[in-house]
Amino acid sequence: MITAAQMRAARALLGIDQRALAELSGVSLPTIQRMEASEGNVRGVVDTLMKVIEAFDRAGIELIGDNAASSGGGRGVRYKQSKPPNGSSR
Repeated sequence: MITAAQMRAARALLGIDQRALAELSGVSLPTIQRMEASEGNVRGVVDTLMKVIEAFDRAGIELIGDNAASSGGGRGVRYKQSKPPNGSSR
């Protein structure tokens, strides 16, 4: 699974725009835009999601799921806790 926020954050870490991600992943620009505009987990064709995830992986980005340990030794950021669905504090 990948969230729209993870996609935007991963692009920011790489310093690339949506068009560059589309080229790196082989996914159309409108599809990247739709994925990033969604709320929560990105939904779509599994093959398309995998292309985006694999493009991030090739570029050196590790996507970390909720409550998952990071396998890499590089720097990164993550929420301390799962973000509340309505954006309010816990």
